[in-house]
Amino acid sequence: MSRPAPCVINFTPDHFRRIDESADENFYDFPRKTVHIDDSAIATVREIYLARMPSGGRILDLMSSWRSHLAAELAPLSVVGVGLNRPEMEDNPALTEIVVHNVNRSARLPLDDRSFDGAVMTVSVQYLTNPIQTFAEVGRVLRPGAPFVVTFSNRMFPTKAAAIWVNSSELERILIVEEYFRQSGCFQKIEVIGQRHAGPLADPVYAVLGFRDDA
Repeated sequence: MSRPAPCVINFTPDHFRRIDESADENFYDFPRKTVHIDDSAIATVREIYLARMPSGGRILDLMSSWRSHLAAELAPLSVVGVGLNRPEMEDNPALTEIVVHNVNRSARLPLDDRSFDGAVMTVSVQYLTNPIQTFAEVGRVLRPGAPFVVTFSNRMFPTKAAAIWVNSSELERILIVEEYFRQSGCFQKIEVIGQRHAGPLADPVYAVLGFRDDA
């Protein structure tokens, strides 16, 4: 897949303004209990997580909701969901623990240092307003060498997505997520899994991942 060459992005507060700046808790107050990508995209996300997440580990599902798209073969020791809607997460069969927390209000995660073997963020990165701090927090709670996999498509709630996301192309968004990893200062071996598309009418899937450094 051809994409722009990596470059440093000088993020500013304007990049993370949103059309709807009301409290996220209000927007996500009612449980939607729906998936936000189609079945082929879900299958692709599941395959990516199966290939990249350690089996039998403790997994963080950040900005979690109704489904985590983790393959049963991973057999995780536990899956901790951090999200905004408790009823949605209570209906998520993958989760063993639920933490209601708004990362846009406070990037600091109420979780212990180096307590997870892997982390995922599924089709939610577009809603971050403090992404560098949030990625750094993921780095804090991961054990050295643990992967953090961020998957996304081209869908969004445009009123809640950050301006930089709304105003960027799909390929530019890959660079944006790469920069979140780099500028957080916590990850090495940052890797892009290119566009995977099951057909002309299917949702595309992109993934960027990094491994917690050994510091």
